[in-house]
Amino acid sequence: MTGYLHPDYAASLGEFGAPHCLPRSRGWILVRNIPDSGYQDAMGCYPLFACENWSELAADLDELRGRLVSLALVADPFGNHDLPMLERCFEKVIPFKEHFVVDLTCPVDRVTTSHHRYYTRKALRKLTVEHEADPSRLLEVWTGLYARLIEKHNVTGLRAFSHKAFARQLRVPGITAFRAMLEEEIIGMHLWYVQNDVGYSHLEAMNEAGYSLGAAYALYWSALEFFSGRLRWLDLGAGAGMRSDAEDGLSAFKKGWSTGKRTAFFCGRILDAARYAQLASGRDVAKTNYFPAYRAGEFV
Repeated sequence: MTGYLHPDYAASLGEFGAPHCLPRSRGWILVRNIPDSGYQDAMGCYPLFACENWSELAADLDELRGRLVSLALVADPFGNHDLPMLERCFEKVIPFKEHFVVDLTCPVDRVTTSHHRYYTRKALRKLTVEHEADPSRLLEVWTGLYARLIEKHNVTGLRAFSHKAFARQLRVPGITAFRAMLEEEIIGMHLWYVQNDVGYSHLEAMNEAGYSLGAAYALYWSALEFFSGRLRWLDLGAGAGMRSDAEDGLSAFKKGWSTGKRTAFFCGRILDAARYAQLASGRDVAKTNYFPAYRAGEFV
């Protein structure tokens, strides 16, 4: 058990909810107090909910009825599920984001666009990339780089993580990293989680030198080369923002490395209808598609 499946990953998010194991499906959710209510609901771990036995998820959720008000999560696009299965488990199942994926049976030089190969060659003239099998020893370097990303993109809330969260995440079984070096200085890092036959791009961060020298190209290229022959798939994640059809710069960048897409579905279930209605009353629920409605705007 590695990556997002491992209990230590859920524990790394303990500042945002109490990790709770679903005993049959062997997935993890975060149980949260609902402000000013005395009730609790739950969310899947960020960025994806993964479990070992998807066929048992419905039974796990049935046991939560009446104990929690609702559950919201984003299903792992490489999970052993299909749309009908998710619809049996949840009342609300909608396409959330399109994840760019790489079929590693394809040669790396055929996967990437000529544009990306050009900028990779340019970056590697000045940079070297090294694989780091034990990212935990680079905790302070990583948190420094990520602090720059937080500042640059005004990242807040759960996605900002914390030093404590990263201290745990960099020790989760299945973690691996690549570091971009300018002479002796680490100017960028890319974290991955390996889970079964899939490598998940977790986070990437760099300093100003990393941005100016195109370290992202060197890091992605090196990861594709490293994982080729070791894994079957890579999940590069989606573009920026909340839209499923994003056409931002990040989407264009990831598309240039990918062989296709897989849909990550947002899934929501009301587990206590009376309390859900009570919490949602007084809010203009008709004007929001957010689930759960009583938490609309929490991540804005």
